[in-house]
Amino acid sequence: MGTVELRGFGWRHAGRRAWAVRGIDLRIESGERVLLLGPSGAGKSTLLAALAGLLAEDSGEQEGTVEIDGLDPRGKARERVGIVFQDPESQLVMARAGDDVAFGLENRGVPAEDIWSRVDEALRRVGFPYGRDRPTAALSGGEQQRLALAGALALRPSLLLLDEPTANLDPAGAALVRTAVRDAVTGDTTLVLVEHRVAEALPLVDRVVLLEAGGGIRADGPPAAVFAAHGDALAAAGVWVPGHTVPPRRARTAPGEPLVTAERLGLAPRLAPTDLRVRAGEALAVRGPNGAGKSTLALLLGGLLRPGTGRVVAGAGLLGPDAPRGPADLGAPHRWRAPVLARRIGSVFQDPEHQFVTATVFDELALGPRRTGRPEPVVRSTVDELLGRLRLERLAAANPYTLSGGEARRLSVATALATAPRLLVLDEPTFGQDRRTWVELVELLAGLRDDGHGVVAVTHDPDFVAALADRSTTLAPVGAP
Repeated sequence: MGTVELRGFGWRHAGRRAWAVRGIDLRIESGERVLLLGPSGAGKSTLLAALAGLLAEDSGEQEGTVEIDGLDPRGKARERVGIVFQDPESQLVMARAGDDVAFGLENRGVPAEDIWSRVDEALRRVGFPYGRDRPTAALSGGEQQRLALAGALALRPSLLLLDEPTANLDPAGAALVRTAVRDAVTGDTTLVLVEHRVAEALPLVDRVVLLEAGGGIRADGPPAAVFAAHGDALAAAGVWVPGHTVPPRRARTAPGEPLVTAERLGLAPRLAPTDLRVRAGEALAVRGPNGAGKSTLALLLGGLLRPGTGRVVAGAGLLGPDAPRGPADLGAPHRWRAPVLARRIGSVFQDPEHQFVTATVFDELALGPRRTGRPEPVVRSTVDELLGRLRLERLAAANPYTLSGGEARRLSVATALATAPRLLVLDEPTFGQDRRTWVELVELLAGLRDDGHGVVAVTHDPDFVAALADRSTTLAPVGAP
């Protein structure tokens, strides 16, 4: 069970000119473990969605066929498949963690007396740090990822599809998830994995399939053979090939005046009181385990949440002639009006789709500059430059919600850059990026830092920290000694 076959498969999202993926001829035998590679936007997530039976006939155009054990994945074969998406929040449906894992089992008709033992086993295997009653709304992005994986593993599928399962996890959590996947994929269980952390994923797989951007399969075979024959070309195309390092860290100038200072800044129960300072011309990396409050800190520094304790003080470098005046507002970015805030602080959320509000990529990038009153020729020039720098030109007319995970991340970063704010606060800015777009993002952020902007990046990416960060701060979980 779990045999996959695609013949001439292609998919084009409704309203898009370009095909998300096309010309795929592929057979995966029952029990194979396959790593699906390709540059950002090559169609990896679309292909997984097709195998899971999640591409509705009225949401796009299909070429060719997809079969799981000879069946259409939109029908009976769907019960044989488990999937974990790039965005785990999109597949959490219940208010409590245990109920969320049990939901799929109940829908599959698992006997009631067996459900809770399978729920507990799945939660344990992924290292979920709470009990069944933990509210799903209280979970960090990494904790949501573990819960979504537990829900898929509890089903004991014959085909397991994983789309970047460790992308938002701290190193310890990522190791637990990889162990859970290794233990789950036994016997005839088939695994198809999309993962940018190629070196860490290789022990889980016995075959690599490389999608060609624009259509077809470029390489297919055992990992060692594929990388030996195509390694240099794959790295140039954007694939994270083991042994190919990223460009060295570039030199920087000394940091300048303080832009923002956090004084005992906290928000119970998500973030313990924290002190830090960010200066002009400086990149600060915020690290720590899942659940330590990193994303909450980013929202507080970005003026998007009201502090529960302490305060955020805007320094002279962040203030200007049109800054809010008065003792109550001077050091409180969360009190500033939206246009004032957008000119000074740009925020990138952990889930990029949470910040999209328009129908096209172009309009999404133009929104910020238009709100701050820039002339239309300046708006268009700004948008065109960002589209080019972040390889989004061909997607200017696309709906942001149809982008791949990596494309959506680049768009979310670009929207924060569009108003040229003095301070950038980014939550996992390199999520879903291939090697080439990763380098471009680092270069872009390094250039802004060197021009005197401040950068705060919440990240689990050690290469990103090594390439860009001037300082790091590590948060401890709330309640830790």
